[in-house]
Amino acid sequence: MRIVSLVPSLTLTLFDFGLDATSIVGRTPWCIHPAEGVADVPVVGGTKTPTLSKIKAAKPDLVVMDRDENPKAVYEWCQEQGFETFVCHVQHPSDVPDMLRELGQAVNRTEQAEVWASGIETMLSENEPSTQRIGLPLIWHQPLMAANGNTYAGNMLTCTGFQVPKIDPDGTGYPEVDAATIVNHGITDLFLSSEPHDFTVEEGQSLFNVLQGLTPNPPRVHHIDGEDLTWMGTRTLEGLKRLRAKWAQY
Repeated sequence: MRIVSLVPSLTLTLFDFGLDATSIVGRTPWCIHPAEGVADVPVVGGTKTPTLSKIKAAKPDLVVMDRDENPKAVYEWCQEQGFETFVCHVQHPSDVPDMLRELGQAVNRTEQAEVWASGIETMLSENEPSTQRIGLPLIWHQPLMAANGNTYAGNMLTCTGFQVPKIDPDGTGYPEVDAATIVNHGITDLFLSSEPHDFTVEEGQSLFNVLQGLTPNPPRVHHIDGEDLTWMGTRTLEGLKRLRAKWAQY
């Protein structure tokens, strides 16, 4: 089977299912895990701008995509070319187990997929930490952007025990915010992601200084691995473990 993956977290998932570069024949430059495996997989372009001629040249039996990460036009092109597609769309960690089972079936790795799916279900069945704290993940700087409580990233935090507000609930799920917005929503904890923007310590301190000037109780600022928040698939299991362990420190 020849597979082109346009989703970094699902490229990792395919390798975790036991596939390798003999089956995975195309990826994006952001498909960086596992490093020793993806090094042998040709790059066919970015998640938003894949090179269609390279996908076609790879002669895929399956193109793996995500509804949020990859343009609809690329999906439609794949349909026109007669390429089978697997399209992921998860908004909550609880959506991941069934997605893994479906992907496992699509690539003939049902047993391996079940191991990961069951592991995530077991983790989610455990009692979540109890807290009244309100968390907000920040994903971009200049403009400052957050992930809403109805996104996968936001729901990863809710599974860690935080309440995550739905700022601009009718928008894209990734609203622009400022210090006043953060204060007005009663945010107690800000999570500065390492991707898609890699927040620096200086950027976090600068934001904290502004917030400190607006409220006597500014939110705590945490720098976290962005993959824990946004990489859905087999990486969900590690993300949940790491985020819960991090919260247990506070």
